[in-house]
Amino acid sequence: MNEQADGVIHILKEKGLRVTPQRFAVYAYLRSRSDHPTAEQIQSALNQNAPTSSQATIYSALQALRKVGLVREVLLEEGVCRYDANVEPHHHFRCQSCGAITDLPWQFFQQVDLSQLPPGLRGEAYEVTVRGWCDRCQPTHSQAK
Repeated sequence: MNEQADGVIHILKEKGLRVTPQRFAVYAYLRSRSDHPTAEQIQSALNQNAPTSSQATIYSALQALRKVGLVREVLLEEGVCRYDANVEPHHHFRCQSCGAITDLPWQFFQQVDLSQLPPGLRGEAYEVTVRGWCDRCQPTHSQAK
């Protein structure tokens, strides 16, 4: 077994998860990606060679990983849940043309003081999503004006 696989197994065990082939595959796949795939995209990628995981199995693995803090759900567009193995605080940029997603460092924006929310509201966390156009799509967008 290679060093990366050993690392994934160690992390799963450290979090108290039973290491199933599906959890291993889902977590290893997410750790190798930065594009925040959907559950359907994960299933499609993992089942390319030999379909072995149902949609329910993928969702079950994702929820187990989320519950122990190894992945997080990212909602960058209405009705679409994406998954990210980068659980460190960070923000996102999403291209309105091609849909590309880029992580932005947490320090990129001035910190928000959640204690300043209106009375009756108690914030626990926040992240910023910037929508715009990536380098590849900017010329197309500029020409459309």
